[in-house]
Amino acid sequence: MLKEFKDFIMTGNVVEFAVAVIMAGAIGGVVKGFVNNMVMPIVGHFAGGVDFKDKKIILDEAVVDAAGKITSPENAITYGIWINAIINLLIVGFIMFLIVKAYNKVKKPEAPAAPAGPSDNDLLKEIRDALKK
Repeated sequence: MLKEFKDFIMTGNVVEFAVAVIMAGAIGGVVKGFVNNMVMPIVGHFAGGVDFKDKKIILDEAVVDAAGKITSPENAITYGIWINAIINLLIVGFIMFLIVKAYNKVKKPEAPAAPAGPSDNDLLKEIRDALKK
């Protein structure tokens, strides 16, 4: 059973998948940083100085006691973080599109299929015509 597991793990597909997952995590971090630190400030600038990550709908205000300690935290729908996540998704999707497009361009073209020979009906017709002569 250990040998079967070793054979399974060492197959190319599993190793390639593991590398892809690790790379996806790294790319996700880079894209998140790019969106949060580069794209969103530009979008916020053109949207009148709005910072989307701070956008929220407060359902229940935080309750603070006399000593200034929060006894009940704020309950809010943070839709700005969701907008950032959508922008992340769009950018990752576009980058993946570019990667696949470049891969398909570099990939070796498949050899053209060999020309098909005459069909069975054509061969039978030729035999029939030859026998008639």
